[in-house]
Amino acid sequence: MRTINVDLGDRSYPIHIGSGLLKDIAHYCAEAGFSERSPLLVVSDTEVAPRYLPALEEALRSHGYTVVSHIMTAGEASKSLAVYEEVMTTAIQAGLDRNSAVLALGGGVVGDLAGFVAATYMRGIGFLQIPTTILAHDSSVGGKVAVNHPLAKNMIGAFYQPSMVLYDLDTLRTLPARQVSSGLAEVVKHGLLVDKEFAYWCRDHAEELLELNVEALGYALERGCAIKADVVANDEREHGLRAILNLGHTIGHAIEAVGGYGVFLHGEAIAIGMAGSALLAAKLGRDTSIYEDTVSMLTALSLPVRLPSEYDEDELMDAMMHDKKFKEGKMTFIVPDSIGSVSIVNDVQESLVREVLAELKKEG
Repeated sequence: MRTINVDLGDRSYPIHIGSGLLKDIAHYCAEAGFSERSPLLVVSDTEVAPRYLPALEEALRSHGYTVVSHIMTAGEASKSLAVYEEVMTTAIQAGLDRNSAVLALGGGVVGDLAGFVAATYMRGIGFLQIPTTILAHDSSVGGKVAVNHPLAKNMIGAFYQPSMVLYDLDTLRTLPARQVSSGLAEVVKHGLLVDKEFAYWCRDHAEELLELNVEALGYALERGCAIKADVVANDEREHGLRAILNLGHTIGHAIEAVGGYGVFLHGEAIAIGMAGSALLAAKLGRDTSIYEDTVSMLTALSLPVRLPSEYDEDELMDAMMHDKKFKEGKMTFIVPDSIGSVSIVNDVQESLVREVLAELKKEG
């Protein structure tokens, strides 16, 4: 087992990564300080729950925990205020108290929504992230929890750290190939941000990663989580440095919003966004090799780098202006200076962004 610590003083917590961890869920709940006298709420979805929820519930109940579960429909559309209210209703009816905890068993959507429930139920109760996708290695670390508004992704949320992240690699074996690639977009993103060697390592080991080779995947997730943990420890509430984690997200979130959160998976949209950021870098005077290498890394991981021609540029621009990264009439982008190094650019001209969108459509 690999363990990484997120250093946030009295809110520090471990990330455990390994195979077969779920069978010891009761041990980890005890380690996190969850009382057997207070009910636990497990939030999962219709894809994950049939595979892992029964065994998880049994393991907890056999060690004296009272467990209630809420299963929501899989997919980004469930990350809404309506579903949030449904989960809250389950928690209230189950009698969760201030010593209770919420366990998020699933991907990023489940983790974000369950975390927002934990952050707001009785003004905050225990929270354990159990990611079951590669993509969630990013969202499960750092304490950003939220639901979407129809006009903008993640607009309603909080910063609320989990008590622990428990990453059982065995749960990744049933992921469809497209979900695997989508998750690897956020893995390589961490290399593009601060670790040039890791970024190229992801490209050079793409075949092993796509095949879910345990050793390669374990290393990639450990490195990705460690980079995220280090950034969060230095800027928990995104006053500066943490904003670099949004590489590709300004365009990516707009693609998701315009597509109705259903056409592209999150990692696919972010991959197109990262290609767009690299194109923007070239327009701002950076070396064109940044774009070429970024595209080669993304395509090696079977990720898209082009925008479908039917996507309307005005709609995309409007979605970007509703994004949290749009401030005081200015567009903010994370722009690569080289592979493994980025800058936060706060005053990007709308005309340049439109040029990038147009170029992303070429050959699309």
